[in-house]
Amino acid sequence: MTRKRPAIVVATALIAACAGVPVLVNAAGASQPSSQPADPNVKRSATGSYIVQLDDAPVAEYAGDIAGLAATKVLPGGKLLKTAAPVVDYVKHLATERTDVLSKLPGVKKLYDYNYTYAGFAAEMSYDDAVKLAKSSGVTSVEPSGIVHADTVDTPRFLGLSGKGGAWQQAGGIDKAGDGVIIGMIDSGFVPERASFAPLKTTKQSDALVAKKWKGTCQVGEEAPVTCNNKVIGARYFDKGIGTRPIPAEFKSPRDYGGHGTHTASTAAGDYGVDMKVMGRDYGKGSGMAPHARLAIYKALWAVDASGGGSGTDADIVAAIDAAVSDGVDVINYSISGSGSTYVNATGLAFLRAAKAGVFVATSAGNTGPGEATVGKTYPWVTSVANGTHDRDIQTTVKLGNGKSYTGAGIGAGTPEAPVVLAKDAGLAGADPANLVLCQAGTLDPAKVKGKIVVCDRGVNARTDKSLQVKNAGGVGMILLNITPGTLDSDLHSVPTVHLDDTKAPEIKAYVSGTADPTATIGAGTPVRVVAPKVASSSSRGPSPAGNGDLLKPDIMAPGTNVLAATTAFSAAGREYAFMSGTSMSTPHISGIAAVLKSKHPAWSPMAIKSAMMTTATGKDTSGKPIQNDSGSPANPFGYGAGLVQPKYGMDPGLVYDSTYTDWTRFVCGSGQVPSTHELCANGKIDLSDLNYPTIAIGDLAGRQTVTRTVTNVGKLPEVYFPKVEGVKGLKATVSPRILVTLPGRSTTYKVTVENNGAPLEQYSFGRLIWKSAKHSVASTLAIKPLTVKAPTQVNGTGTAGSVDVPVTSGYAGTLTTSALGLNPATVGEAALKNPGGVSFPTTAPKVNDHVAKFTADVPAGTTYARFSTFDADYPAGTDLDVFVYQAGTTTLLGSSTGGSAEEQVNLPRPAGGQVDVYVDLYAGAQEQQVKLNHWELQKAAGNLTATPATQQVQVAGEASVTASWTGLAAGTRYLGQLHFSDGADGSGSTIVRVDS
Repeated sequence: MTRKRPAIVVATALIAACAGVPVLVNAAGASQPSSQPADPNVKRSATGSYIVQLDDAPVAEYAGDIAGLAATKVLPGGKLLKTAAPVVDYVKHLATERTDVLSKLPGVKKLYDYNYTYAGFAAEMSYDDAVKLAKSSGVTSVEPSGIVHADTVDTPRFLGLSGKGGAWQQAGGIDKAGDGVIIGMIDSGFVPERASFAPLKTTKQSDALVAKKWKGTCQVGEEAPVTCNNKVIGARYFDKGIGTRPIPAEFKSPRDYGGHGTHTASTAAGDYGVDMKVMGRDYGKGSGMAPHARLAIYKALWAVDASGGGSGTDADIVAAIDAAVSDGVDVINYSISGSGSTYVNATGLAFLRAAKAGVFVATSAGNTGPGEATVGKTYPWVTSVANGTHDRDIQTTVKLGNGKSYTGAGIGAGTPEAPVVLAKDAGLAGADPANLVLCQAGTLDPAKVKGKIVVCDRGVNARTDKSLQVKNAGGVGMILLNITPGTLDSDLHSVPTVHLDDTKAPEIKAYVSGTADPTATIGAGTPVRVVAPKVASSSSRGPSPAGNGDLLKPDIMAPGTNVLAATTAFSAAGREYAFMSGTSMSTPHISGIAAVLKSKHPAWSPMAIKSAMMTTATGKDTSGKPIQNDSGSPANPFGYGAGLVQPKYGMDPGLVYDSTYTDWTRFVCGSGQVPSTHELCANGKIDLSDLNYPTIAIGDLAGRQTVTRTVTNVGKLPEVYFPKVEGVKGLKATVSPRILVTLPGRSTTYKVTVENNGAPLEQYSFGRLIWKSAKHSVASTLAIKPLTVKAPTQVNGTGTAGSVDVPVTSGYAGTLTTSALGLNPATVGEAALKNPGGVSFPTTAPKVNDHVAKFTADVPAGTTYARFSTFDADYPAGTDLDVFVYQAGTTTLLGSSTGGSAEEQVNLPRPAGGQVDVYVDLYAGAQEQQVKLNHWELQKAAGNLTATPATQQVQVAGEASVTASWTGLAAGTRYLGQLHFSDGADGSGSTIVRVDS
């Protein structure tokens, strides 16, 4: 059984951005009438509170320019000492200045004094008084003290759930959004005391609807028992598979320890109007996507180490899926990792049956991006969700001693000017340089760090752990640098921190290393609007590893970066709310939106709901331009699927693409992942591109192909639709018929013929097919890859001599040349392992232990294909191995295989030359086990494999055949080779030849 890892980056929380103090709100003050016209220099406060800045410098910056008052400015390497005589005297001066200013307006109620990092005060006052103060001598500015809205608090606006015409309004109001719908959360449990899970005000009709279908229970548990109500109507936990692995601090109950499950549950369906405060700062009233949906909690993830991250087994997870479906849930949220290379593992099949039972399943796409073909859980019967950024960000600026400023992510109160040092120059004697630059535990020297801002590289250890190490060594701040493109995250750090992108890193390091006595000042965080969405670098990408690219995955994108929601004290530094990032966070947005759609359209199938979201999604950002990656490069549907979800339009999509259990079984049979005698092939098979899906993907276009789709009118009126094709450069797409006349509740079929009309071979082309009526626009994303030839990915043979025919369809007209590489015998490495781990392999920090072996293999320059495999036949039944391949000496993961058996395979087409480290993890099985890693690196012909004919004439979309023959092989050996197809120019293709002699 393989464990499932939460698709999550790092749990974070916010601290106050305004001088480190909370802002109090007085509603009465906000409503005081104004007797004078608005002043353009003073913005009216919605809270009745204002922040007043004096024209004096704060303590940290005062340079001693007032007679009789010594300077208090903090010098490089020094600290602000509030009890020092000069500081005490200067604070008295500021108090006098405040008193003088306030004496002019006796009705003002002061809230806070600011002395050290900001000179001024906060106060409740009328707008008239604020305008008067702004014009007074001694005052630099008067600013409204507003409420900062962050992610879940603000997501309903961003996605179009709230507001006029929004999805909530279309559903009948907030108290109808998700009403009567049950969302099952398969995760790490929940914290019942959170306000997000408080009882709802319901109707008898809603209660009756839920009671009719709900068959679940509230299993309170043995440790830290939970309670249920009419919001969280059920809770169960599954731990028979995980056994004794959870840490002692875990709860043997549905109660959440690590925080992941509470966060996803409150994001999906947390109550509306919940005050969200982090570190004493009010971030407004938050809401789940479906505030009136009911929740059922299925705890199948457990904290197995001090990080609090959840791990689970297939046994527990499948049991949870089974229970959820039988309990009567309408929606399942599954923010858990999984393989993208198979449709028929236990989890996939369980979800297949869940979908058959009418349950909508939202799954995370994974956090192993931005590499190609990294997307997980590619089953067509679930909705796979990518991670996008929000149009709200909280930024801070670091100003260097040379006067240059750099803006990044950061939400703290900032620091005064202080010395700055690179982590690499601040290490303990003997510290590993690779760990030192990452500011890992036990590497920083307090003598070199005390009183300084430290520059740390991102990677391996948690971002928040780096700032903790800086604090432990006496540092006062941190500059966190991305060393490769990636997200910028607003974390709860132990010292004020600014997180900068990789483009700024060289300049920061050059200044610090090349300047005598370098300094820096970190500013306070400021909420801003930014262009969004962007695809988060960590979000896993297509094309789908399964299906040869004939199914576009991920399906859709939702906000998943810096999402604010309820969580556990463990993840919220002892408090209740935190920011988290990852596809785990984007997925509950989709499950919640699905619940809203289900409440509005209870008769819609899971695939109709999925289609409604996908065909109304957008590929544009808030500036109206195509969505980009967070690195600044152009994004494509392999990053965002159909686009950013827009529930406002999904409530009334016009047409939907529906499919059934029979369609899915024919799809699986067509994939070749099960034999033709398998029960899933009872209804035959289809070309994968012909599944009635909301998107159209052809990963193997050999000149010309026709796909079929059927749409159903889910509106109340007849409509006439006309097609329009956008994009797909170099391809000709012909739609037939050219007009669709659709009747309510009726279905209509059309065909699309795609032909290569000069598009580059072996490259994807993207576009959209849009059916437009007078009222609706129904868009299907297109992802087409024209091939030189369409040939099997792999053919298999046996014996020391033999042959196999390889069918080929040509994508061009001309001469087809076929050559052979290999056959190469497997290179086999062996290692003795023991004590199966049964826990997540640490992909960001791979290491050897008693159940993990490392093999280093040479991949010669010019290698066309490398494979690393283990085989079931070499092990006793019940053995579960996992394989991870890294660039040697680094944490750069090149590929992994984590199925539920000992049959694992990682392929590297056209790998870069050099060494690779291959880790084999004994996850389950015998207590002691000899493991064997088989690997091949194909580079040249070995003389034992031939292709006949070597050349032949082919036509566009024409059928041909090549015979692969082998001879002279050693008995009892596994061989690997490759047929290489070429058009004599840039076009090429290949088929792997596997022979067990």
